Amino acid sequence: MAVTAAVDVLTRGGLTVKGRLPWSSNATLLVEAELDGATTLGVYKPERGERPLWDFPSGLFRRELAAWYLSEALGWGLVPLTVAREEAPYGEGSVQLFIQADFEQHYFTLREDERHHDRLRHICAFDLVANNADRKSGHCLLGEDGRIYAIDNGLCFHVEPKLRTVIWSSPTSRCRRRFWKTCVGSPPARCRPRSPS
Repeated sequence: MAVTAAVDVLTRGGLTVKGRLPWSSNATLLVEAELDGATTLGVYKPERGERPLWDFPSGLFRRELAAWYLSEALGWGLVPLTVAREEAPYGEGSVQLFIQADFEQHYFTLREDERHHDRLRHICAFDLVANNADRKSGHCLLGEDGRIYAIDNGLCFHVEPKLRTVIWSSPTSRCRRRFWKTCVGSPPARCRPRSPS
């Protein structure tokens, strides 16, 4: 389904809950959206299904939406199409296009294939800009189209520095230094090689 058609279906279509997605700390539901005979699957995150956090206000679904807007503004297409829905089975929330993916793959398997390194570097840069506090390995999906998608972006855009991502840990600290030099400029002191004393 073309993205423009998917926008209409996810935004205006009726939503039928198909089940809850496993391993989610908040309510994360697989839904089927239908509009004028066109259907697509989505991931629905209702605000009322969010567990309270001490450091993030309620409304994490809005951060999911903001992450999609950032990804689109950068022109990287990292975050699957995400829309806001006021009328939905469990109230206001976000609905993200469901990515048919190889769920055996995750960041630590994908990084072994050099073909994915550029895309993973983009996700790393995205996380830095978005101040992502929760990039886990399983949040990098290998879609059927061969592209890696960054999902589960609800813990982004905090006003305080919260960056926490598995991507910083590898492949090597040299890669981190190269990333900083390429995307930001001079790497921070903690990433620079120690000078001999």
